[in-house]
Amino acid sequence: MKNFSCQPLISTYAALASLLVAISAMAGENSAQQFSAENTSEASTFSLSGEYVIEGTYVGNGDVQRGPHVLRDFDESDILLRFVLTPRIKLGVLRLGAEWERFSFGFPDRAPLPDTLQAVSLVLGLDTQLSDSILLRFQAQPGFYGTDHFESQDVNIPFVIGGTYIYSPDLQFVLGIGVDIDRKYPVLPGGGIRWKIARQWVLDAVLPNPRLEFLFNKDLTFYAGGTLREINFRVDDHFGTTRGIPRLNQAVLTYSEVRVGAGADWKVSSVITLSAEAGYQPYRDFDFYRTDVRYHQEGGAPYGTVSVHGEF
Repeated sequence: MKNFSCQPLISTYAALASLLVAISAMAGENSAQQFSAENTSEASTFSLSGEYVIEGTYVGNGDVQRGPHVLRDFDESDILLRFVLTPRIKLGVLRLGAEWERFSFGFPDRAPLPDTLQAVSLVLGLDTQLSDSILLRFQAQPGFYGTDHFESQDVNIPFVIGGTYIYSPDLQFVLGIGVDIDRKYPVLPGGGIRWKIARQWVLDAVLPNPRLEFLFNKDLTFYAGGTLREINFRVDDHFGTTRGIPRLNQAVLTYSEVRVGAGADWKVSSVITLSAEAGYQPYRDFDFYRTDVRYHQEGGAPYGTVSVHGEF
């Protein structure tokens, strides 16, 4: 499958996806319950509550191209681990945790693209309530964003400020801005809506995972939608030199992808949800945008994702 002709538009939407990772959860049907009178009272007792995600994705063989240079038939595997505690204080709900994400690609030795991209970061944030219908979140993820080993120049502190306006129990609006100094456009706005169309149908049109859900019963949900991702990483001091492109030494690489698929969420218990998803990845882009070196998708690939996640 050939590369999309609307690459700038896709890249912009992928960048918006990165800023809404932290605030999309606030658009849930029960958001207001997180900020009950008990949560925001004068008491500042810390209760043990939190959320977690364990997720793995495999993408089949695909191709990327830069002019006459093509990397063919490489696969991809992704791992995401996130654990966040959410103690309640006077101002609202703190978000204190950590996240590790790793992309591994089946590139040949000395390929002009790194075969590993990974990020290890803290999660530091606050959810608070401005009124009965307005919720606000600030979240920063200071950490290392690099390749197979980290160096001091890999440190970055992307953050988001966003919120949810609860128009009604069936309709919420999400707005926010995201800041990342390593991004081509450091400050970007974004938004989305969550709309319960009917008793069993929900349109969750919030990046980075817009989808249409069918609530089969209280424990099983089927959905169809997409995933838009964009993350910035920095390669090491000698990456470009060893590949005959010295200007890539310590360069920032923006990795973007779009996935379209369908899946199911099965709530096994009050704290465990299993998810499985399969579909197609029609867009992928590796962009050293500061050095004008970009490999774009030349051939798409199927993918599958499984995850365990929940709140406690």
